[in-house]
Amino acid sequence: MVKEKLLKFFSLVSISVIALDQLLKYLIISFEPYFGLNFLKILLVKNTGAGFGILQDKNNWLAIISALAILIIIYYYPRIEKEKWPQLLFALFLGGVIGNFIDRAFRGFVIDFIDFSFWPAFNIADAAISVAVVGLIIYYWRK
Repeated sequence: MVKEKLLKFFSLVSISVIALDQLLKYLIISFEPYFGLNFLKILLVKNTGAGFGILQDKNNWLAIISALAILIIIYYYPRIEKEKWPQLLFALFLGGVIGNFIDRAFRGFVIDFIDFSFWPAFNIADAAISVAVVGLIIYYWRK
């Protein structure tokens, strides 16, 4: 029973990240809004690389790596601890990877749209992946 609830929780979190990420990307690409404050801009950025501008124009390789990461997480899901924190963090990671994979596979680039003046542009999927990675490092370090 606990395993079923955690699988539902895991699935809901992953699907929510994917849905929110894709919805906001759709709105950004459809309307190309520009909103700017001193420290935050909302604008369309077409990213053919990975985080922080590395591996530019390597979209096909990054799509393959993303697909492999998705398959590995799904395959090893039964080994993830049956506790809320690892379930949440791996679900955020999976949702983020799938969100960016959808862009890579169907658009040929990832849509980034949140731009703080002191940080490279990113999206909801990137944020989910970053939170998940930091959270997993802290979780397993404490364990």
